Amino acid sequence: MSLKIYNTLTRKKEDFITREKNQVQMYVCGPTVYNFIHIGNARCYIVFDMIKRYFRYLGYKVKCVQNFTDVDDKIINRSKEEGISCEEVSEKYTRAFLEDMENLGVEPAEVYPKATEHIREMQEIIAGLINKGFAYVVDGDVYFEVDKFKGYGKLSGRTKEEMRAGERVEVSERKKNPLDFALWKKAKEGEPWWDSPWGKGRPGWHIECSAMSLKYLGMGFDIHGGGMDLIFPHHENEIAQSEAYLSEEPFVRYWLHNGLLTFREEKMAKSVGNIVLLRDLLKQWHPNALKLFYLSTHYRSPIDFTFEKMVEATKAWERLEITLDNINFILTRGRFEALPEKERTKGLEKAIKRTEDKFKKAMDDDFNTPRALSAIFELAREVNTFIDENQSRLVIEDKKVLKEARDKILNLSGVLGLKLMQPLSILPDLVRKLRGYYLELVGSESEESLNLEEVLDCILSLREEARKEKDWERADQIRRRLKEFGVEIEDTPFGPRWRFPLAK
Repeated sequence: MSLKIYNTLTRKKEDFITREKNQVQMYVCGPTVYNFIHIGNARCYIVFDMIKRYFRYLGYKVKCVQNFTDVDDKIINRSKEEGISCEEVSEKYTRAFLEDMENLGVEPAEVYPKATEHIREMQEIIAGLINKGFAYVVDGDVYFEVDKFKGYGKLSGRTKEEMRAGERVEVSERKKNPLDFALWKKAKEGEPWWDSPWGKGRPGWHIECSAMSLKYLGMGFDIHGGGMDLIFPHHENEIAQSEAYLSEEPFVRYWLHNGLLTFREEKMAKSVGNIVLLRDLLKQWHPNALKLFYLSTHYRSPIDFTFEKMVEATKAWERLEITLDNINFILTRGRFEALPEKERTKGLEKAIKRTEDKFKKAMDDDFNTPRALSAIFELAREVNTFIDENQSRLVIEDKKVLKEARDKILNLSGVLGLKLMQPLSILPDLVRKLRGYYLELVGSESEESLNLEEVLDCILSLREEARKEKDWERADQIRRRLKEFGVEIEDTPFGPRWRFPLAK
């Protein structure tokens, strides 16, 4: 099965064929940098990060361009609110966005163009549109004349009457048609401006993305992505001005749009008071949990956020971590006999192969991450069953197949953007408490520099000594005290093991 992608432009799934062999060139609409991004914004970047990773898994070389809109009415308003320049506002929130993406574990784009650094390219396109009769000047403002572009509405599928009914922009008598959109805006007092053939002013929003995508990817690039709220008017207008300017089509081969997020079935908005900033969420929840929450729903479907669903996502992540921990514990502590028992590993070997086949089949069907995740979790269950059934008598062949299963879970999870088996960030205060408890147990006042793993292993060794001496009260007391610290102890045929539960 070849990769099929749902194209918003044609409203159907299509075979994915790139412009250049073995290369994918994609443009993802970036943030308007006037505030910290919220978890609704984050869905877009998680989705297209997953898509980039899957292309690389398939062997493509990927070039992703993601812009920063750093001149806009919202930035101007924020500048007035914070009493700093527009440039300072945009720089502040650009840095914040990049920090948030790094903390979220989203790979950086290959190119991060800023609108203010591409004014010349925008002016060239605007001048070309005027010369070709697709745009007109009114007292320093320049508008695109939608009636001149025959394909207007082909992305959204809306008629011009429907577009007018849904207008949110204030209608100006200066326009020939209420749908005509600004390519260049005449400067107002106190706003940033640039010189142009039409007077001092600044670019409209839509022209920015056309200029930057055409500069770095050229006409007819492979994928343009963003949220469904951008289909109209933003992406519709990009198509119109780009294809009118270059007198050719398509501007983009495949248009991909992720579904939107609600919060307890309400639109996330400041007016409702339900905005959840990404950076605030990541203080309490792991990026893997947020990614699993999003990827458990198909990227084109709407999704409703609740903290209960974040708990469920954390438990799902924990199941994968426990499986990997089970494998590593057996590989480290298990005693493998050199016996030729290859037959019993065949079932797990087939499961590993079946998992990759199911994963790829799901992802080739318009990036169906819910089914892809199901394949990974199915393998995790098979691994745990295999360990339960065979841990009492391990053979060399078991070691090989368990390593293969671990690597497969890690690899396929990584394709989706999950980072498993990463050291958890444990508060230094907790390590100090555990170290203090160990010193209390051994009756010592000397300073110790044991790290987390070392101090827990030392405490468990003391518990094992108590068990050997049948001092059950002391052994149970150590277990209870560790549980107070958030550490769970499990006794196994290979000795005790500890872990920090991820889901509370």
